[in-house]
Amino acid sequence: MSALVVNDYLDFNTLKELLDVTDGNLASHLRYLENQHYITFTKTFLDRKPNTRYQATDAGKIAFERHIRAIEKLLE
Repeated sequence: MSALVVNDYLDFNTLKELLDVTDGNLASHLRYLENQHYITFTKTFLDRKPNTRYQATDAGKIAFERHIRAIEKLLE
């Protein structure tokens, strides 16, 4: 049921650019999704700079697909 998830993971800066949100706003949303067990994160370093990558969990993928299906039903 995870056909709708395109990327295996995205890093914080990529998410911030894609969503056009502030650091604080994105961090708050990511923390909520993590608390719901919808995402996990991995912290690494790239050229001595911290890099945090976020990945959807199976539960997160299922919740996302249910959300998309509900929106599709509203639009029918």
